[in-house]
Amino acid sequence: MANRSGYKENHSHERINDLSMTTMDVVMKLSEGNPGAISVLGKGMTHGAKIDSMSAIGDLTLAISLDSSGIYADRIWMLYKDVCKSSLFKMMGVLRAHQLGFLRQHDLDEAIDNHGVGIDIDELITKVRTQVPLNDVEID
Repeated sequence: MANRSGYKENHSHERINDLSMTTMDVVMKLSEGNPGAISVLGKGMTHGAKIDSMSAIGDLTLAISLDSSGIYADRIWMLYKDVCKSSLFKMMGVLRAHQLGFLRQHDLDEAIDNHGVGIDIDELITKVRTQVPLNDVEID
């Protein structure tokens, strides 16, 4: 389902589709060169495994989660900055909530389009923590 901006209709879904891709390839495909998205992806690759220690994909957890949710470029930054208030922990919690079925795709897209309106991040993280541990680590 496309969000209001029609993003999914205009961009291919699931860009991480080649096991020979380098980390830089992954970052550039997902970010489309957006500086905010590049910054968030870098933080995710540095700290993601500390936050979601149960993820089998370690430092690529954030990137794979964004890709499977169809969130790219400026929408990565919008999710991080506007919805999750610049908290990587909250962002990864929201994406885990989506993965576990606690947050529908439509509601995630609406939250990104509307600065987080319509979702309760703390409630989602509480639900996620009933399934997997999430560690709220300090990130500079």
